[in-house]
Amino acid sequence: MKQQILITGGTGKTGSRVATRLQKLNHSVRIGSRNSTPPFNWDDPSTYSPALKSMDRAYIVYYPDLAVPGAREAIADFTRQALKEGLEKVVLLSGKGEKEAEACEAIVAESGLNYTLVRASWFSQNFSESFLLDPLLSGHVALPMADVQIPFVDVNDIADIVAAALLDDSYNGETITVTGPDTLTFPQVVHKIAQASGRAISFSPITIDEYVMGMKQAGLPEDYVWLFGYLFREVLGNPDNQEVSYDVQKILGRKATSFDTYVKNTVESGVWNQEVTSI
Repeated sequence: MKQQILITGGTGKTGSRVATRLQKLNHSVRIGSRNSTPPFNWDDPSTYSPALKSMDRAYIVYYPDLAVPGAREAIADFTRQALKEGLEKVVLLSGKGEKEAEACEAIVAESGLNYTLVRASWFSQNFSESFLLDPLLSGHVALPMADVQIPFVDVNDIADIVAAALLDDSYNGETITVTGPDTLTFPQVVHKIAQASGRAISFSPITIDEYVMGMKQAGLPEDYVWLFGYLFREVLGNPDNQEVSYDVQKILGRKATSFDTYVKNTVESGVWNQEVTSI
């Protein structure tokens, strides 16, 4: 049956991919973004109801992260509006090992809506579509927590899981954990990217305080600086975040995408062949 589905963060890394998958299956997708019609803005609760109107289901991606102040209130307001508008189901993207995000998960679970929670590990695409791209292009990556083993997840796997959860009610009430098939450290990741791309890229381990200070000196917003300090201190260091999940294989019937496969596909895209624009 054709569904009417709202994708919040519909232009983002996971949202855009989920939208593409649903459209290929002939479902009607409404992109939730500030520039869409009707517009959707997490900072403006008056936009929630118009975006939800006439929708059957919704994919919830809270920007910038469920851990930030104000997220709980926004999720509570959004789910109240979704219930009022008669939505059948929501799927929430959450963070693996993020204790702060669990409060938002509880709000969704207690909202009265059918729901699925999708907990994802750190995105592989952070190295090609986000904040780690410019350091790679500059030839030097400096990050804290250099020894931590991380099960980096390909966002295409997340999109496949989310699309399945949105359409299949057998996942109602379930928490799905999405990771890659193995763990890697930041130095190992940078080495793999350097080898495959043919770029000279060095890695320097630094402290979290040094990383936070560097972001402040670069003039980044305080909430952005706080968020990344939190992610490194509380999330990467959480042993739960270092465990590999096999939910991708269980649900999709195939192994999760390895980091090596992500690197191969990204090299072919040419994104790491760009000249650096900023550092």
